Amino acid sequence: MGTDQHSPASARAARIEEMRRAERARSRRNRVLAIAASMVVVAGLVVGGVVLLRSQSDSGEDKGKDTAASADAKGGSGHFTTGADGVRTWSGKLSRTHVSTEVTYPMHPPVGGNHNPAWLTCDGTVYPKPVRDENAVHALEHGAVWVTYTDKAKKADVDALAAKVKRTPYSLMSPYADQDAPLILSAWGHQVSVKSASDPEVDKFFAAYVQGEQTPEPGAPCTGGVMK
Repeated sequence: MGTDQHSPASARAARIEEMRRAERARSRRNRVLAIAASMVVVAGLVVGGVVLLRSQSDSGEDKGKDTAASADAKGGSGHFTTGADGVRTWSGKLSRTHVSTEVTYPMHPPVGGNHNPAWLTCDGTVYPKPVRDENAVHALEHGAVWVTYTDKAKKADVDALAAKVKRTPYSLMSPYADQDAPLILSAWGHQVSVKSASDPEVDKFFAAYVQGEQTPEPGAPCTGGVMK
């Protein structure tokens, strides 16, 4: 005798199987939706993280630029220590960054610090007018001695020092109003005031500091620079 496919038991089994198929389909849909939602969340976190990092990076770069700009405006820090021979030696840090802006130097004339990318021609060059500190400091970096004078200096001394400079490569001379003595000789990190052109310290300073051991860039040229 055959089985009745339309019996209550068969119908119940069919409904159960249909419910199971529906449940499996619903589970698959839920898993798909859950995965999609997770991907959206992860993508959002990644995008948010990138934006945050960029924001922090931009902020840090801006801050770094501001700090660098501030540092560039300074010629260094420290003070002079005077030796028995009267030569003043800068005891602090003298920065050497090339900058295109004006620099506030802690000493006058400056003996080092940040400076213009172009050096002042210092091949025994005598300038009749004041020159830019930033270019002159670059000449000092190349090992030049810079002779400066005020309007209180005697003409005979100015003429004699000018003659010495003209026959001395890696030296230069210019008027300088903002200095404490009528006649001053400067090299990188070193400076001395002299009483006259015949002061023995003049020859000593030239001998010690024209391309001396203090030179940050020995052998760098003193020709081909700017002329004012």
